[in-house]
Amino acid sequence: MHSHHNHGHDHAHHFDTHNRSFALAVILNVAFVVIEAVYGVLSGSLALLADAGHNLSDVLGLLMAWAASWLATQKATDRNTYGLKKSTILAALFNALFLIAAVGGIAWEAIQRFSEPAEVAGMTVIIVAGIGVLINGVTMMLFVKGQEGDLNIRGAFLHMAADTAVSVGVVIAGLIIMVSGLNWIDPVVSLVIAAIIFIGTWQLLKDSLNLAMDAVPRDIDPAAVSEHLRQLPGVESVHHLHIWGLSTTENALTVHLVKPDPDGDDKVIERATDMLAHEFNIVHVTIQWERSASNCPNMAYC
Repeated sequence: MHSHHNHGHDHAHHFDTHNRSFALAVILNVAFVVIEAVYGVLSGSLALLADAGHNLSDVLGLLMAWAASWLATQKATDRNTYGLKKSTILAALFNALFLIAAVGGIAWEAIQRFSEPAEVAGMTVIIVAGIGVLINGVTMMLFVKGQEGDLNIRGAFLHMAADTAVSVGVVIAGLIIMVSGLNWIDPVVSLVIAAIIFIGTWQLLKDSLNLAMDAVPRDIDPAAVSEHLRQLPGVESVHHLHIWGLSTTENALTVHLVKPDPDGDDKVIERATDMLAHEFNIVHVTIQWERSASNCPNMAYC
């Protein structure tokens, strides 16, 4: 029985671009926390002080995603044979949990406010929230490209998108309240924002939990992978197929291929690894040959 390991280490990572994005995002957001805290104290606005605290938790979320992005580029060791790539999955998961907690906080605060709507200090709040829209919007755009193929970056993107939505909501609520004097607009806008954030975060939570549990990544169809492998020359059947995420961007696979004739083994392995990398973004491949199918009673998965 032969086995073959191909670890296509593609470390030409997009880390450098992300590195710049994270650095800029953290600087912008720390500056914004300071602005909010100062004006919160000066205008006596509890809303601004609370939002400064919330934005401080965003900086932590960004730092966590950044750290994970860096850890993923560290070399493998004898103990950590896959390196520390899994940290990107954990960061995405924690970011999702942070966001769900934030939704709970916003909703709770909003419901409290219905019974006693707070006076909203009009203009100062609008101006500071306007700065928030700008800073969060810019930060969000830094991650808009990377979030398509990387759950960890998507976590950072959603975090900033949620903040942008909150700031836009504060501006709208502030304007409506200044014009109409209806203070209950404030909690209504908060609840709408909380619902929007929750919907966006739910998928992130599901995806990151799945990856943490070594489930097949959402964009890979295991039946299609199995079918492609079965069509390789000389391969009679496919079993013991396992596919999982090593990180939020890299996937691994192990499989047993039943191929009675050892002729052309190397060629088939080349074709298989090439096909898996290009068609399914699976770069760490381990293939084990079997010359007869006798030790696998259930041909589908055993």
